[in-house]
Amino acid sequence: METAQSQEQAAPGPFAAFARFVLCGGGVGIASSFAVAGLGSWIPWALANALVTVGSTLLSTELHARFTFGAGGRATWRQHAQSAGSAAAAYAVTCLAMLLLQQLTPAPGAMLEQVVYLSASALAGVARFAVLRLVVFARNRSQAAATVHGSRPVPTTVARPSAPAGPAALCQAA
Repeated sequence: METAQSQEQAAPGPFAAFARFVLCGGGVGIASSFAVAGLGSWIPWALANALVTVGSTLLSTELHARFTFGAGGRATWRQHAQSAGSAAAAYAVTCLAMLLLQQLTPAPGAMLEQVVYLSASALAGVARFAVLRLVVFARNRSQAAATVHGSRPVPTTVARPSAPAGPAALCQAA
């Protein structure tokens, strides 16, 4: 019971969870950028980016399960898959934003590219936070709350009479 209570208390509110999401995601993102740059000097950049993206998504999902959303333990395979899906969607949003920029502006400057990329990343990050909080890690919080509040199923037995009671038996019972 103590473990379930500490898990329930560890589940942060939306603002604290968002701050943790930014901290974890930002930290992993910065580390990933250095990792891609270093690995990209040995192997093709696209392969380095793919490898680092897979590794950083796995690491981020574990951090989000343990720290950001207070799930109380390691992420499940299902959570990893759902998190990877949301990361892929975020990646698609940033790619689409950059493609759209290239279509609208033939030679955008580095500053405009950074503004568009970071804006798309921020919007995708907010959407990803919502998906992770409301879908991927929501089940763990509700299960922990159910355990804490004692809403475990209680076995009950219902006695049923073998034959309908007559009027005399009903009057005696009243």
